[in-house]
Amino acid sequence: MQEVFEAISDPTRRKILDLLRGRDMSVNEILEHFEMSGASLSHHLNKLKMADLVTTTRKGQSIYYSIHTSVFEDAARLVMEFFEPKKGRKK
Repeated sequence: MQEVFEAISDPTRRKILDLLRGRDMSVNEILEHFEMSGASLSHHLNKLKMADLVTTTRKGQSIYYSIHTSVFEDAARLVMEFFEPKKGRKK
């Protein structure tokens, strides 16, 4: 889970994830939304992939990225546990 929180701590990676909420996108489609090199984008995509936040699918010559929703669900559940009251603990 450490990799997930590290990956989403970066604003660029959060923007990539936000773009992918709408639809699967190729690297070139994602790159259109940023002023950065392909190598820099590749670095961010690799961080997201290593955290298992995105999956890839090859379609012809292009690789498409999509959100891996179950990892987000696991992270959300972990965060929500911090806000659940502990049994037997007084406020």
